[in-house]
Amino acid sequence: MTDDVLLVHGGNPLEGEIRVRGAKNLVPKAMVAALLGQGPSRLRNVPDIRDVKVVRGLLQLHGVTVRTGDEDGELILDPSHVESANVADIDAHAGSSRIPILFCGPLLHRLGHAFIPGLGGCDIGGRPVDFHFEVLRQFGASIEKHPQGTYLVAPQRLRGTKIELPYPSVGATEQVLLTAVLAEGVTELRNAAIEPEIVDLICVLQKMGAIITLGTDRTILITGVDELNGYTHRALPDRLEAASWACAALATKGDIYVRGARQLEMMTFLNTFRKVGGAFEVDDEGIRFWHPGGELKAIALETDVHPGFQTDWQQPLVVALTQATGLSIVHETVYESRLGFTGALNQMGAHIQLYRECLGATPCRFGARNFLHSAVVSGPSKLIGAELVIPDLRGGFSYLIAALAAEGTSTVHGIDLINRGYENFMEKLRDLGAHVELPSEQLVDA
Repeated sequence: MTDDVLLVHGGNPLEGEIRVRGAKNLVPKAMVAALLGQGPSRLRNVPDIRDVKVVRGLLQLHGVTVRTGDEDGELILDPSHVESANVADIDAHAGSSRIPILFCGPLLHRLGHAFIPGLGGCDIGGRPVDFHFEVLRQFGASIEKHPQGTYLVAPQRLRGTKIELPYPSVGATEQVLLTAVLAEGVTELRNAAIEPEIVDLICVLQKMGAIITLGTDRTILITGVDELNGYTHRALPDRLEAASWACAALATKGDIYVRGARQLEMMTFLNTFRKVGGAFEVDDEGIRFWHPGGELKAIALETDVHPGFQTDWQQPLVVALTQATGLSIVHETVYESRLGFTGALNQMGAHIQLYRECLGATPCRFGARNFLHSAVVSGPSKLIGAELVIPDLRGGFSYLIAALAAEGTSTVHGIDLINRGYENFMEKLRDLGAHVELPSEQLVDA
């Protein structure tokens, strides 16, 4: 369809103001948490993105009433009448999101059973769901796999357990939290993810009546309770979207004020942004990012779990690094396939070489496994418009940045994927002065 294609006429700086709302990596999970409550929950600062629509649809299939509140970006979720959903209806959502896996614990508590269809999400590396099911087995769930999906049953109340994650996975940590809060006894989770979105989810659950202790050594203790209530919560802003717009300002030699961005969750990114040569200014309402002129500087960069440099910040920053003077080294330690998007940048004129070796000191799971997970970026490079096919959410937005920084026109295919995590991105681009258009708009003009 033509509206899944965007024509981007590059070469102009992005300038102006945009706003980021609640984090994609928190809001859908907070919506799932509402299933655990005995009364309605009120979630504020909700972005209009596809992942939110998917979860809203799944909640409604299970009898949860979801309606908008009086405040812009507010949802009221009432789980008073949770019920089983039709397998075919649930299956209709298969492939559109990985969030359904997090319904398991809450549905086992509320109904005693759950069905999870096949899962989708961005193809950026292995994110096996089997570990989620193994965790649920440890809580006492019985699991059967069928061609159309996975059936889970809790013959009796789930029980607290001891779990040590082999890697501080965000998804696995969320699974444990959403399951342990109503399980009998104490759950000890070691090597947990501690991203700001995880901490915000813990805040949501604590408001509901959960007892959760976050240790200093990535250990989380959850004491199960018999009942949870609804919550009222304003989601933390999306630091990943904010960083994407910051990189767009840097790559296009622009100046963007990101209303809603917060310094605390972005400190690691801000340090790196400054090292590259970008400028920023923090105030009470947001952060202004701009290219101050002169040359950008090459850097050595390694992604890591929080509080390290987030993997979702890497792809948009790599586009900016194509404009830096010298050799930048990027070592991706979180997702083994995340650097695959660089091939298209090379077609646009960038000079990026991928390596299987670990080009960095951070311990890495991929070094001996033959993955192209390190990159050397030589710049500055003159980018030229090209035909681009979006591979994943962050890579897709990074292609938009590259197209905006390039000379000439790029045709970007698959832009609907960007709607998964970037609210009203077309409107925001135009507010910043980008010259973008849909082919259907060209037909109207003709």
